[in-house]
Amino acid sequence: MSDFITANQKAWDKQAESQQIWSTPVDTKTISEAKQGNWNIHLTPTPLPKEWLGDIKGKRILCLASAGGQQAPILAAAGAIVTVFDLSTKQLEQDRLVAVRDNLELEIVQGDMRSLHAFTNETFDLIFHPISNLYIPDVNPVWQECHRVLKTNGKLLASFFNPIVFVDDREKKPEEQDIIKPRFKMPFSELDALSSEQIAQKHQKQEAFVFGHSLTDLIGGQINVGFNIAGFLEDWQPTPRFVIDNYLPTFLATLAIKIG
Repeated sequence: MSDFITANQKAWDKQAESQQIWSTPVDTKTISEAKQGNWNIHLTPTPLPKEWLGDIKGKRILCLASAGGQQAPILAAAGAIVTVFDLSTKQLEQDRLVAVRDNLELEIVQGDMRSLHAFTNETFDLIFHPISNLYIPDVNPVWQECHRVLKTNGKLLASFFNPIVFVDDREKKPEEQDIIKPRFKMPFSELDALSSEQIAQKHQKQEAFVFGHSLTDLIGGQINVGFNIAGFLEDWQPTPRFVIDNYLPTFLATLAIKIG
């Protein structure tokens, strides 16, 4: 199992080096505007409603598995005290680049999202956790750790894919590409679904291994550790990759409050 973590780290390092969509740092103009109060960040493709964040000035925010030089620098420029935590060295370098370039205070920590031992209990006012838990086989340790490091009444803003995107057969014939052909059940793991040859190919190509989770774990898991779900939204995939993306919004996001 440890091999998938190493593989996923290398995959995101590769994305950062090639400046993929979630690995391209924001420019100085964006940071300057954020300092003046004109800013947006993304938990899903559509800009996040500002009321989910509230007043962030002086608040301690953890950007969890959220490196890439985008959300964390904007939040820091807007007045928050920000820590960005991520597995990928190269992704974190993007945040460091923006912090140095635009004179921002930004704490940068490398690690696995399932273990936040670098932080003491009740450290943060808010955790910003955009889509990333598809890269781990079990999301429940993430919710447990988020609950531990948040202050009482602190917020967890998290996004993830509707598990329906993982159900479809990925090896359909050309004439079946426009057909939804259910094959996999939740929870889904590429480590179980792929052959040893396919797994070796993913390692060779430095592609990330992905996992699909049930709504029981994605949403119920937050409730089980002591969060109150205070907000929920769905969002459409702007560049559909799967047939199902054309028929329902496959991005999900929750606003959860630590109630005790």
